Amino acid sequence: MAQPSGMTPFYRFYCGVATMLAPLAWRRVRAKLTAEGIAPARIRERQGHATLPRPEGPLFWFHAASVGESVSVLALVERMLAARPGAQALVTSGTGGAAKVLADRLPERTRHQFAPLDTAAALRRFLRHWRPDAGIFVESELWPQMIVRARAAGTRLALVNARMSKGSLRNWGRFDDTFRFLLDQFDLVRTQDRATLDGLLALGADPARVAQGPNLKAMIAPPPVDATELERLRATLPGPLWAAAATHAGEEEQVLDAHMAARAQIPGLRLLLIPRHPDRAEEIARLVHDRGLGLAQRSKGEAPDGAEVYLADTFGEMGLWYSLAPLAFLGGSLCDAGGHTPYEPACFGTPVLHGPRYANFAETYAAFDGAGAALEVPDAGALGTEVARLLTDEAALTALSEATRALSADQRGGLDAVAQELLDSLAPLSDPAPLV
Repeated sequence: MAQPSGMTPFYRFYCGVATMLAPLAWRRVRAKLTAEGIAPARIRERQGHATLPRPEGPLFWFHAASVGESVSVLALVERMLAARPGAQALVTSGTGGAAKVLADRLPERTRHQFAPLDTAAALRRFLRHWRPDAGIFVESELWPQMIVRARAAGTRLALVNARMSKGSLRNWGRFDDTFRFLLDQFDLVRTQDRATLDGLLALGADPARVAQGPNLKAMIAPPPVDATELERLRATLPGPLWAAAATHAGEEEQVLDAHMAARAQIPGLRLLLIPRHPDRAEEIARLVHDRGLGLAQRSKGEAPDGAEVYLADTFGEMGLWYSLAPLAFLGGSLCDAGGHTPYEPACFGTPVLHGPRYANFAETYAAFDGAGAALEVPDAGALGTEVARLLTDEAALTALSEATRALSADQRGGLDAVAQELLDSLAPLSDPAPLV
């Protein structure tokens, strides 16, 4: 596989370092996926060993990092496949969590594999087996060798929903020639916010290829809901309820304090606690017990009857939780995680409370707050106050829910335009059909 012209000294240096560190990277990745319960054969996918055959016909390859990015691209996968009846899709990601969530949500004619490590050997195996016709990279997945070697193998590339922090842009500014070399491998780049667009242009990106596009996470397909399980849980979780979703270390303490304050005003109030990383369940359970609160744990099959806190420490059930809860606090915003997208709860009309630290979604939260579809709370005390207020003010909660649904519906209208732009920009594939 010939490398393209224009490679910079820093890119060559990176390739050399990646080769030297490959054994260490493999050991770390293998240990992490093993701890997440991934089968050994599937772990080897990270070394480029495919566990599925390549399907016949043109192949769209979508590459995302973890759960949020992978889920955000599923609706786009569906629209592009609908327009190309003879095409198939491959979704790659790097985490066990993403694999578990995608297992139940992949569209027809779509399969999942773990992404190959950014090493020459792993990528060579991956590309020789899958031979993707077009590659769509999501958000900030800029693995240098993956990009360069895929393009050299004849895969036309696009970067969508691109988002880069000020720190990342500043770091790339030290190697701006290499960054431009990487961006030049893409036929199309669409950013999810103005700040990323301005940063890319400042680093010398080609303005003919780069522009701001709609946020794919605003067009997310609603996660599935098991209707039978939903009814069963509604029967076992009577009375007032709220949820805290995608919480991180340091946030559960604040959420539990807010819950206890709200519960003092709403007797019988229950909390549905959904950590971002379910493997922290034992740590979180100790926090609950330390506060003298009753706990039931989803992963252990414990019924929520009578428990003040129901710990939803499982993967792939977010649709169920947002269907149950009339109000949700969205984590990553009372710590330094940078926030999480509110568009997933918006699919269910679930109003969102959030903290002040949402740098990764600044434009999104500005839109939600401005539309009256979300409310910012500065700390645990304010969170408890707002939970108690909204759960006892039906009119206020209904207004938030209606604004949330309206904003979500408005955003999903741009998905067809994104799909068509990608179809027009990447390699022409067979069996074209109009987007309807």
